[in-house]
Amino acid sequence: MSGINPISGINPQAWSTPVSGASGAGASSGKPKFGEVLKSYVDNVDKDQQVSAAAIQDLLTGKTQDVMPVVAAVAKADLSFKLLMGVRNKVIEAYKQTMNMQV
Repeated sequence: MSGINPISGINPQAWSTPVSGASGAGASSGKPKFGEVLKSYVDNVDKDQQVSAAAIQDLLTGKTQDVMPVVAAVAKADLSFKLLMGVRNKVIEAYKQTMNMQV
């Protein structure tokens, strides 16, 4: 009988990292804070929106004739905005559930 082959591409070290408790040791571990990560994602979505607007402006003014990069930029901006809105909705839902918890 042959053994089970391991799944490639999965980092088992990520699972073996202990989760820091209430001692506060995880706060200074060099990991970015939630607010910083969220702000960086919002900045990335804003950058995608600006690139999309610039691509549309270039197409309308005649600086570019190729429509495909414009469509790709608009699609990327749309998808990143929809993803950001989904994350926002989940964060708001989690906040509301936390506020409704009985202590």
